[in-house]
Amino acid sequence: MLNANLWNNLLAAFAETTAPATGTTEAAASSSSGIVSTVIMMVAMVAIFYFLMIRPQRKKDKKVKDMLSALKVGDRICTIGGIYGTVLQLKDDSVTLAVGAQKTQLVMARWSVRSVEDAAVENDAEPQV
Repeated sequence: MLNANLWNNLLAAFAETTAPATGTTEAAASSSSGIVSTVIMMVAMVAIFYFLMIRPQRKKDKKVKDMLSALKVGDRICTIGGIYGTVLQLKDDSVTLAVGAQKTQLVMARWSVRSVEDAAVENDAEPQV
């Protein structure tokens, strides 16, 4: 529905700007300047959309991809589910983690890694008896 309305509006605007002039060169000049200003405005909107939405997302995706490719055995990580662990083994699309004081092993998808942590997690300390 939105696309149909958009096309109707664009066609109506195009028909108005391409309508034959009433015999004066002034009307022809204003109709061509209307087209030029419309094109400039559309190009400006696309540029703004690119720099505000697409470019930052691409930077973020590249940063995440670099972080996932730089994973190595022994790294402390946090998953998207909030599980903290140490990487024991890496495969193409999976990561084996040691979690908790008992070093429980979990196999997770590589894409589920949220971040590589710098500090040790308190839960991994040896239990106090």
